[in-house]
Parts: sequence; C-alpha cells; structure tokens
Amino acid sequence: MRVLLLGADGFIGRRVTDRLLVDQELQVTVLGRRDSADIRFDLTAGSPGALARFLDAVAPQVVINCAGATYGSSRTLIRANTLAVATVCEAIRRSREPARLVHVGSAAEYGPVPGGVPVSESAEPRPVGPYGVSKLAGTELVLASGLDAAVLRVFDVVGPGAPTASLFGRLAEGLRRALERDEAQVRMPDLSGYRDFVDVRDVARAIRAAAVSAATGVINIGSGHAVRAREAAQLLVRASGFEGAVVEENRQVMLPAQAGGPAEHGVPHLGHHGPAHRGPEPRPGEGRVAAGEPVPWRQADVRTARDRLGWRTQVPLEESLGDVWLETACRV
Repeated sequence: MRVLLLGADGFIGRRVTDRLLVDQELQVTVLGRRDSADIRFDLTAGSPGALARFLDAVAPQVVINCAGATYGSSRTLIRANTLAVATVCEAIRRSREPARLVHVGSAAEYGPVPGGVPVSESAEPRPVGPYGVSKLAGTELVLASGLDAAVLRVFDVVGPGAPTASLFGRLAEGLRRALERDEAQVRMPDLSGYRDFVDVRDVARAIRAAAVSAATGVINIGSGHAVRAREAAQLLVRASGFEGAVVEENRQVMLPAQAGGPAEHGVPHLGHHGPAHRGPEPRPGEGRVAAGEPVPWRQADVRTARDRLGWRTQVPLEESLGDVWLETACRV
C-alpha cells in the first residue's frame, strides 16, 4: 500500500514514521517543509493544485495528515490546523485517484465536558481557545469533504520525544535542571485536572490501524482512563529520583521520590487502568475548579477505536513517563 505522510517531523509524526517504515506492506513517501522530506511542500502556503500534482505523481492509496501546530498565535494555529487541512482535502479531491485520508484531530475540540464520565464521539464539540477551535474547523472540513476519511481525535499524548513546551516535557526539563543545580524546587502550573494520557507509540499504532481499515468519521484515541495530572507527575518525579518539591501555581505539593512506596504517600500505582480512588481527594467533577483550568476533566470513550480499528493501548503510563525521563536525562 502506498502511503503519503504529512507532518513526519512532529511529536506524533516521528513515531508514525517509525511505525510505518518497519511495515513491509507499506510504501511510505514523506511530504513536508524540511530537506529530509521526500517532497518539499508547505501546506500553509502551497496551493491545492500544486499539491494535487504531487498526489498524481505519488498515487498514494492513503494520505496520513499528522501536520499541524499546537502552540503559537491564533493566526499560526488557523493556518496550520485549518487552512492546511482545506488544502489537503481539496488536493485529494482534484487528484486523479482520490486517496483515503486519515487526519489527526485533538480532544481539545470537545472543550469542557461533564466530570466523571468518558466523552464519546457523538458529544457536541465546544472548544475553548484558538487551538481547539482551529482543530475543530479542520475536522469539520475533513468530514464535509466527501472523501473516504477518518479523523482520529487524539487525547493527551505523552511519551519519549514530548516537546519541552508540553506539560511533562516541561516537568522533565525542570527536574533535570534541579538535579544538576542541586535545587530543592521545581515550579509547575496547576496539576489538579484529570486527563486521559495515551503514549505516542500507541497513537502511532492507532494511525496505522486506521490507514489500513475502512473506518470513517471521528474516532477517539485515548487510554479510556482519567488520571489526575498531579498523580501522573509523581510518576515522572519518582523516575527521576528528585526528592524536592514540585510547586504548583495555587498550592505546594511534595512529591517524594524515594522514601516509601506509592501507597504510603497516597498516590496509587498507575498502569493500564489509571488511579484508584483516594479518600482525601474530591471525586471528579466535585470541589473547586482551579483558575486557569477551563477543562478540569478529560476521558475518552474508546469503544469505537476498539470495535472499528481493533486497537487498544499497550504502553502503561508509568512506562511512558519513565521513558520521558530516560530520554531527558540522556540529552546532552
């Protein structure tokens, strides 16, 4: 099967590239802005007609779009997450043999959802902020294109290669600096929200599964379990051996890494199945929502991915965050 991959240099795109290249049944061509791409093309500036000519030359059976922007100005986000998607859809429509499209969306498209329950693909999207709005606009363009297309609405991606601007990329860098400088504190934003963390390697497997399937429409890609970000942060702290404090914006939380085990400090072991309930903590959806946390709860209903793609997660959160630390600690 001939595959054209867009966005191969991003956090998810790099892992998708690794996953596809080892598959002998796939012939992969990479299109992007960098010299390493097989075809040099800027999706935010190039025309659909020019892209259609490349499509005719490659004749892919599947186009995988991992391209996009997570950070930046509203203009940057709209160009990367909306305008570029419009270009891709129109180019595929104009090509001689329109390919199947697998597009990477985001859980940010849902916006705030009721606490304590998983969100399904049928939920009404209500994104908060320019990133979620720009990603939802891209999804709507794909769904309205008339193409054979699937949108994978990916939840909170973690794992090796995490950008330093991401939550755990930032924490890992902070821990590394603190250990190098013998500092006693690492500062972080509020960590009280619940998130559905999914390893980037599992996401790559889901994208590959979608590429070779006949599934269409929106499909959630997550672990199916909500974990408090503070508890996930403890796993990374423990992997690093840091014994100081992680100071959040609105409170100070000591995250001891060595003395005792998880149960002694009220933090459950996090594997495939997420956290056990802790007595002192409020239940999801109860208690005060921290300022600056517009989406206090996020958990995917992953039945569609399981039923239509035959996919489920394989990498436990503890392993994923341990790999984040290993990569950060080895960085020169």
